[in-house]
Amino acid sequence: MKTFINDDFLLQSDFAKTLYHNFAKELPIIDYHNHLPPLEIDGNRVFDNISQAWLAGDHYKWRAMRTYGIDEHFITGNATDKEKFLKWAETVPYTVRNPLYHWTHLELQRYFGVQELLGPDNAEEIYEHTSAILRKTSHNTVGLLQQQNVESLCTTDESIDNLQYHKSIGLKGISPKVFPTFRPDKTFAIEQGSVYVAYMEKLGRAANINIGSYKDLLAALEVRIDYFHEQGGRLADHGLEQLYYFQEGTFNVDDIFNKVMDGKAISEQEVQYFKAQVLLFLGRNYHKKGWVQQFHIGAIRDNNKRLLSKLGPDTGFDSIGDFSQARALSGFLNELDGTDQLAKTIIYNLNPADNEVIATMVGNFNDGSVKGKVQFGSGWWFLDQKDGMEKQMNALSNMGLLSCFVGMLTDSRSFLSFPRHEYFRRILCNLIGNDVVNGELPADEKLLGKIVSDISYYNAKNFFDFNK
Repeated sequence: MKTFINDDFLLQSDFAKTLYHNFAKELPIIDYHNHLPPLEIDGNRVFDNISQAWLAGDHYKWRAMRTYGIDEHFITGNATDKEKFLKWAETVPYTVRNPLYHWTHLELQRYFGVQELLGPDNAEEIYEHTSAILRKTSHNTVGLLQQQNVESLCTTDESIDNLQYHKSIGLKGISPKVFPTFRPDKTFAIEQGSVYVAYMEKLGRAANINIGSYKDLLAALEVRIDYFHEQGGRLADHGLEQLYYFQEGTFNVDDIFNKVMDGKAISEQEVQYFKAQVLLFLGRNYHKKGWVQQFHIGAIRDNNKRLLSKLGPDTGFDSIGDFSQARALSGFLNELDGTDQLAKTIIYNLNPADNEVIATMVGNFNDGSVKGKVQFGSGWWFLDQKDGMEKQMNALSNMGLLSCFVGMLTDSRSFLSFPRHEYFRRILCNLIGNDVVNGELPADEKLLGKIVSDISYYNAKNFFDFNK
């Protein structure tokens, strides 16, 4: 069957069509948060087949296949790449109303010109067609990014990473520009005990510091921030259940660190206090560097312990958590703002029940110094779909200024995921277009077109200091 995705996909009014086609469609992409491997950009990887590019590492698809009753052998097991694709194709028709259904057909059309709906009847033909195209140099990793007009992207990198591939990409003059993002989560994960102690050794080697005290840890973090900055890094990212805040002095942070290094037990409150202190230290350093700090809050991870033990983390067993966010988030941001050391900040929530909490909280710390200094981040992970994005933008519109929003990102490990920017732009234009049709906004093409263009591209371009 021919695909339902046409030029006006998701655009339900003439005004929405005008906004998308005239003001959003052709703009470049700034993908300021993803998990693409820089090694594969530097090496200009050519994929042997579509399963390598599309199914490997994609826990969204893995969850859907498991739900449909596909055996793990065909998901993360030892089945051939073709067998895995055929099982995915068998699942696809039954993903209707899940964003995977839209993403799948957008990606097949944009990268491979496939105008049919994927299913068991045409799976072999589409597998051979797409795989043959992927083996062309035009569809190597850099080619795939260029086809989607990606101007710049930010990978997500451990604090100890030597960033050798980012250096090489820069020396080669590869387009798009690729920047590292500082992800220091393991440097404050003291609840991991001996694993944390081992990580301190790795961090010490990376910073050329023997970490024997809390003071040494902070010195090592400063060294690593400086190193990332030298390599073009201008963002930090943190994945947390929630932010924490305590009155300083509630516990002795040096004693907590020493207890962990000595293998002694610590309380949950001590863990939280330690994380809060390290994050405040990091936040002050990000401000000094002019960076943007990102906080992804609200995921409860690795829920299925049986399958976690078999398959490891990041294999599709995470979900939305229901953590209390407002009070500690307020205290944390206020601690930094009180000394005028609050960096530009983006907060992403995973629980949609927190939409209005986050949308109102960010407004408390926008002080006029920077347009949209503290941002309510785009719909993330389980909210990265039409309903989730609309609810995020509606909450932001009602409680703040949608016009200052820095827009979309892929948060993806796949080089075929960039039509998600198109998906977002279409949803944005349709949202505003519907307001015009309903008489809730003026049919002012110049004003609304500028706002759409800003959210799609220009706000992000001005928000991130990639050229400094």
